[in-house]
Amino acid sequence: MTPADHPLPPDTPIAGPAPPGPASAPATPVAAPMTGPVLAERAAAVRDEVAKAFIGQPEVLDQILIALLAGGHVLIEGVPGLGKTLLVRALSQALDCGYARVQFTPDLMPSDISGHAVWNPKTETFNIRRGPIFTHLLLADEINRAPAKTQSALLEAMAELQVTIEGRSFPLPPPFLTLATQNPVEQEGTYPLPEAQLDRFLLKVLIDYPSRADEVRMVASVSQGRNAAAFDLARVQRVLGPDDIAAMQAGTAQVTVDEAVIDYAVRIVGATRDWAGIAMGAGPRGSLALVRAARAQAVLSGRDFVTPDDIREIALPALRHRIALAPELQIEGQAPDDVLKALLAKVEAPRQ
Repeated sequence: MTPADHPLPPDTPIAGPAPPGPASAPATPVAAPMTGPVLAERAAAVRDEVAKAFIGQPEVLDQILIALLAGGHVLIEGVPGLGKTLLVRALSQALDCGYARVQFTPDLMPSDISGHAVWNPKTETFNIRRGPIFTHLLLADEINRAPAKTQSALLEAMAELQVTIEGRSFPLPPPFLTLATQNPVEQEGTYPLPEAQLDRFLLKVLIDYPSRADEVRMVASVSQGRNAAAFDLARVQRVLGPDDIAAMQAGTAQVTVDEAVIDYAVRIVGATRDWAGIAMGAGPRGSLALVRAARAQAVLSGRDFVTPDDIREIALPALRHRIALAPELQIEGQAPDDVLKALLAKVEAPRQ
C-alpha cells in the first residue's frame, strides 16, 4: 500500500513543541443512524458479498459482522490455510474504506506500524511519516509472529483511536477496525499475546476446518480455469462506505437493552471470577463487550432489542480470550469454551 492510498496525508511537518491538550479528530459530518430493517438489510448485503469469496462457516462471518456493527476489534485464530486472511480481504473489498495490511514478523518494529519522524533537509524540520495504521480497516496478519513490543504498538490505537508519534497524538480516521489473525500459540515461532492486548479485542473468533461440502465448493471455485491457488475477489462488490458504517454503528448503539439483560451479562462475567478452574476471570471490559456484541447480534436477527439468548450466543467469542484456565485444566486438555459452556449452563437467565 502506497502513501497515496492512505486516507490521511503521509507526511506532517513538526516544528517546535506539540500543541497543548489531547488531540481530537476533526469535525466531520456523520450520516444519521440507521434503524430497524435498514440495519439488518445493510448487514445482509455485506454478508452476501463476503460470502462470494469466503465459502462456508456462516457463524464466523456473522461474528465478524457483529464486531463491525459494534465498532470492536477482532482476533481471528486458526491453523494455516483456513482462510483467515481471505476473510479480512473480502470484507475490505465489500467496504469502500481505507485498507492496509501489516505482515507481522519477528523483526517488525513498532515504528513500522505507527510511523516515525523523518528529517527534511530542505525545510530543516522533522516530518511525521504516518504508518499503515492510519487507515479504516487494518489487517494485522499473523500478529503473534512478532514479539510483545511490536504487538503493543496497537494498544493505543485500539483503545483510544489515536497514535502518538514523537510526543504528538494523531487521531485515526473513523471508523477504525483492527482485524488480527494468529496461528494457535502451540505452533513454533509464535509469541502469545499479553492479557492487556487480548482484552482490547471485542471478540476472538475461531476458524475450524470446513465441512466436506464447503471444501468441495471452495476447491471447485478456486481451481476452475486458473492455475493460481487464490480466490478471485473481483466478484466482491463494494456496498458500504465509511459514513454508512458509522451510521450503522450509531444505530446499533441505540438498540434497547433491558436492565435485567444487562444484569445477566454482568452475572456471567462475575461468575468467571469465582469459577473453579478459572485462574483469571474477565474484567469489566468483558461485561461491556457482551452487551455491545449482543446489540449487534440483535441487529443481525432483525430486532431492535436484546434478549438473553443474544447474550448467551455471543458469550463464547466475547469471553474466551479474557479468561485464563488453571494449570490442572490445561493439563486435562480442556479449552476455555468448555469451561464457559458449563458456566453458562449454571447462570440463570432472566425470564422474558
